Amino acid sequence: MHIDTLKKLAIDALEELKARDITQLDVAKLTDVTDLMIIASGTSTRHVSALAQNLVEKAKAEGMQPRGVEGGSNADWVLVDLGDIIVHIMLPEARALYDLERLWADLPADSATAHELVRERMEDQVSGS
Repeated sequence: MHIDTLKKLAIDALEELKARDITQLDVAKLTDVTDLMIIASGTSTRHVSALAQNLVEKAKAEGMQPRGVEGGSNADWVLVDLGDIIVHIMLPEARALYDLERLWADLPADSATAHELVRERMEDQVSGS
């Protein structure tokens, strides 16, 4: 599926169930893992789960099998891997804590350096530094 079509599918699925603060990050030059990240907020763990489930169902209906879903019910963060696009659906508290928008925006354009910096920042956040 073309990335623009996939992006529209993902955003439409999120908007359909009233996701909040939908943001797109072009990370194609920063990582080989994906080209685009979409970050959205849900109002509760139930809402986060419903947003992710709706996205997965819409993707499957279009013949796209998500590569993976991490998180699940009662999660404050669910990641849906659609290949060229990775969608992060988070509670506002988790979104503020991990601050993915700033994390990815501050990365150098060199992919190897970016990978190392992301790993270090995530380790710092997990350890509470």
